[in-house]
Amino acid sequence: MKKYFNLFDFSQKVDYKTEVLSGLTVAIALIPEAVAFALIAGLSPLVGLYAAFVMGFVTSILGGRPGMISGATGAIAVVFIQLSQSYGVEYIFATVILGGILQMGAGFLKLGKFMRLVPHSVIYGFVNGLALIIFLSQLEQFKDSNGNWLIGSELYTIFALVLVTMLIIYILPKITKAIPSSLVAILSIFGIVVFLGIDTKTVGDIASIQGSFPPFHIPNIPFTFETLSIIFPYAAIMAGVGLIESLLTLNIIDELTETRGRGNKEAVAQGTANILSGLFSGMGGCAMIGQSLINVTSGARARLSGIVASLMLLVFIMFASDLVEMLPMAALTGVMIMVSVGTFEWASLNAFNKMPKSDIFVMVLVTLVTVFLHNLALAVIVGVLISAVVFAWDNAKRIRARKYIDENNVKHYEIYGPLFFASVAMFNEKFDVLNDPDEVIIDFAESRIVDMSAIEALNKITERYLKVGKKIHLKHLSPDCQVLLKNAENIIDVNILEDPTYKLVVDKL
Repeated sequence: MKKYFNLFDFSQKVDYKTEVLSGLTVAIALIPEAVAFALIAGLSPLVGLYAAFVMGFVTSILGGRPGMISGATGAIAVVFIQLSQSYGVEYIFATVILGGILQMGAGFLKLGKFMRLVPHSVIYGFVNGLALIIFLSQLEQFKDSNGNWLIGSELYTIFALVLVTMLIIYILPKITKAIPSSLVAILSIFGIVVFLGIDTKTVGDIASIQGSFPPFHIPNIPFTFETLSIIFPYAAIMAGVGLIESLLTLNIIDELTETRGRGNKEAVAQGTANILSGLFSGMGGCAMIGQSLINVTSGARARLSGIVASLMLLVFIMFASDLVEMLPMAALTGVMIMVSVGTFEWASLNAFNKMPKSDIFVMVLVTLVTVFLHNLALAVIVGVLISAVVFAWDNAKRIRARKYIDENNVKHYEIYGPLFFASVAMFNEKFDVLNDPDEVIIDFAESRIVDMSAIEALNKITERYLKVGKKIHLKHLSPDCQVLLKNAENIIDVNILEDPTYKLVVDKL
């Protein structure tokens, strides 16, 4: 248990100034997204802000990836839309708590290791899809309250402010990295707008962020089986989506920092954070790739930055809401556009002529599902399934049989490639039972029996030879294949004939 809940990594050297400034930058960047995602789910803005505080604080302390930021996310908000409309906020809180319990269970069962099954093409598609989502979501700032595109001086003003923000973020690191460029950009644009009296959209135009400390609150719902049947499907989806997005974000931060996070520990932390979020009036959440990239690219590498970000967010809510609501949305829009540019895997475009066509198809499909359906879990699952099918098909085509008849009129089939469900049909086509001599050897020195379909294939091929009165030997089966065949004896009749001359399969295990 201790390995899941150690608070700090004392072996890690911490740059306190960088951590604090990065945390402050992230806190400011968290506000508009937390508010927007709460509104998407049909909830109060404070529900999203409370979730951002609790998720960020708990995962920063307990998480398996120092420097990664968690909070209220769009992926989680989308899951709750229908539940919120049908049953209300109390059911949201209960669902978040149940989802957190499921996530903790996944962490304790070490299910994070299954992220190894996610191919690189899926990660490319996921990252590129998120980058496009982040960019497209910023376009809303160029529209008025009725959803119409801004025109005239209003458009030129916000466009100019966004452009200046992006230029500061791009140029400043080439001069100095003493202060996070995103923070400098936000404060600079704020100063320009206040000093020149520019009329432009601010955080306060979206919603008020004024509030108190998140109130402890046990969900006011009937604790019955009927309630469980309502919230469990949403909790399971929320837990799955949250873990997938969090663990993929963890992998991305790992690559950027050239370090290694701990997926199972992060799953436990995400679950703990969601349980507390539901108990403290929050909508739950998961890792946020945009804010995590802001944090990491600002130089943060330790837990302190996430702790500072969540605590500063709480300070803003409780004591400085009036000041924060004056921040120009143009500055935050410019920051997030630069995040989307940095998130996009531009190297994936250069790989189009080098990657297999199947990988390119998977990458593009995952990107499109992520962008148009906003369902990150579905995008990853679809990508993994297609990659698995392509892998199975490619390996099925690799099965070969080298055939010859020796001086004793014994026919040899030397099998190459794995024998499993997808290659069984091609395996069966290799044999000429009626025209083969009376004795046949199938040599598996360069092959492996993988699954039950392969065992059944061996059973059937031996039956075919026995029916016509011919003797068959299975040679050079690997130890794991022998165990697999031995375990299958009580399920099906595996016809394996011994011949001491060849030291064949059936030995006492």
